[in-house]
Amino acid sequence: MKAITKRFVADESGATAIEYGLVAAMMGIAVVTIFTAFKDKLSLAFGTMGDALQTQASNIK
Repeated sequence: MKAITKRFVADESGATAIEYGLVAAMMGIAVVTIFTAFKDKLSLAFGTMGDALQTQASNIK
């Protein structure tokens, strides 16, 4: 039983997958936090770009 416990404690094969999962989760949380914090500014920026693109597209016709 001691040998099985020692092998289990020493086994790090799943650690990498868990670490990648934690990093991905932290990045996701950061992206959501940033988008939430800058929601109004991002909306204004994309709206401005959309209006400019529509203006240029109407000039092409």
